[in-house]
Amino acid sequence: MRSKRACAAMVLASGLALAACSSNTPTPTGTGQLGTASDINPHPRDDIKDGGNLRLPTPEVPVNWNILQIDGNDGDYADIIKFLMPRSFDTDAAGNLTVDHDFFSDVQLTSTNPQVVTYTINPKAVWSDGTPITWEDIASEANSLNGRNKDFQIAISNGFDRVAKVERGTDDRQAVITFDKPYADWRGQFAGNAMLYPKSVTADPNSFNKSLVNGLPVSAGPFVLQSIDRTGGLITLTRNPKWWGNTPKLDTVTIRVLDRNAWTQAVQNNELDAALLSTVGDLQNLRSVPGVSIRHAPLNRWRYFAFNGAPGSIVADPQLRVAISKAIDRQRIAETMQNGLVDSPQPLNNHVFLRGQHGYQDNSLGFDPDAAGRELDALGWVKQGDYRVKDGKKLSIRDVFYNDDTWVQIAKLIQQDLRRIGVELTIDARPAQRFFTDVIQPGDFDVCQFSMGGDAFVFSSIPQIFGLYPNDLQLNYGRIGSPELNTLIDQTLSELDPDKAIHMANQVDRKVFEEGHSLPLMQDEGNYGVRSELANFGSAGLASYDYTAIGFLK
Repeated sequence: MRSKRACAAMVLASGLALAACSSNTPTPTGTGQLGTASDINPHPRDDIKDGGNLRLPTPEVPVNWNILQIDGNDGDYADIIKFLMPRSFDTDAAGNLTVDHDFFSDVQLTSTNPQVVTYTINPKAVWSDGTPITWEDIASEANSLNGRNKDFQIAISNGFDRVAKVERGTDDRQAVITFDKPYADWRGQFAGNAMLYPKSVTADPNSFNKSLVNGLPVSAGPFVLQSIDRTGGLITLTRNPKWWGNTPKLDTVTIRVLDRNAWTQAVQNNELDAALLSTVGDLQNLRSVPGVSIRHAPLNRWRYFAFNGAPGSIVADPQLRVAISKAIDRQRIAETMQNGLVDSPQPLNNHVFLRGQHGYQDNSLGFDPDAAGRELDALGWVKQGDYRVKDGKKLSIRDVFYNDDTWVQIAKLIQQDLRRIGVELTIDARPAQRFFTDVIQPGDFDVCQFSMGGDAFVFSSIPQIFGLYPNDLQLNYGRIGSPELNTLIDQTLSELDPDKAIHMANQVDRKVFEEGHSLPLMQDEGNYGVRSELANFGSAGLASYDYTAIGFLK
């Protein structure tokens, strides 16, 4: 998309459950369009009480607090860690960028040939242990993400594979990044879901991979991590005593570990102050609760269906994956799951851009079960009874996902579609704990379902999800790609003209469909149930929060 795009931090499915509407549906609140709204009950700081505790849910305690590491690259984790860590840019609802002056005095593209970006750090900025934030923190993070040392288990290279060097500028508070290849999304290298960590975390593979498994001892946001009660399932954040910016209005943020299905009831019972809603039942239940408001702005999150193309997988053949893709009626899935939640349910037809983002267009191959059947015949998968067989093997694929009623519902819809063309889909629901680490990352699936989420920086996640590089998995869990696609991705990332980059990104998207890599299913509608007195928080869309301004009205 424009200069706004998504770092594709993965979002665990538990935070995005949907359900088919009931016969007594409320008026839909969603529009299905991103980049036009933010619904957070905005108020100036003078309207906000000093003090208070914000109560939020999460599906699990983070297994790694390093969002840059593959086990930590989870959208639910990012929602917590953003209270605690530095980023270079703020975004508004349309994805427009402004430098976050709490952390950086200035960020400038100071040369285009070669490309050079200069970061000037706020002279007041310090880590929570009192250590100044310096150019060495930026240089260390760049080194950890450049992909040259495969022992760093990175979730995303984020353009640092294109960096030639990071040097000290006029003083320790300035970093000068020189690229050896142009990088279109340079603004997102320390923004969105890609946060800056202290050099003690990124200095070597062991600290990068393991030092934040049990918490985040050093941070630099308006809040710090006070405690983790693993037995009771409670994370507590408190004001950072070293914070140099506006004093946070809240005293604390407490984050409870709750199964997704319990979130709405917890808001009803005044045990939570805000929660993401995804079912018509959620909306019905909370609309009648005194002191609770429904806030809406479409989210940059989407449901995702991925194939496993690794050697030995039953769907390793790209022609087979494409045929199966054509038999899945994503329009029916969207209508079934989102009727009553958005006014005109539609499937998401682009892997790179969301509806409402500049650059979005339909690049999909379309729903064509007859063509799917003919293509399977041509591949030698011949119907014998209800299902297809080739060389004595039945065409049966295993769909793996987090055990949630909505994912089961979606799987059953896909199961019905595939049965019509002679493909058996078996359902394999797994527990949420360590779902990505122990199941998806190792490739324990034929097809899988999960949710993806992003931010205002789009291009950086194209290689993260769709590039196929030896010993560098990132988020390409299906191990699907090609040299041709890699070349097209490289050309897209190298294009500094925004319009040309958008055009090329859509070529990448079409190629992703043609390789049978994955299918985007539908975009999240972005309904939140929020305590009415809570200001500057709710459904933010593409906008970033001012964590110092969140609080309760006087």
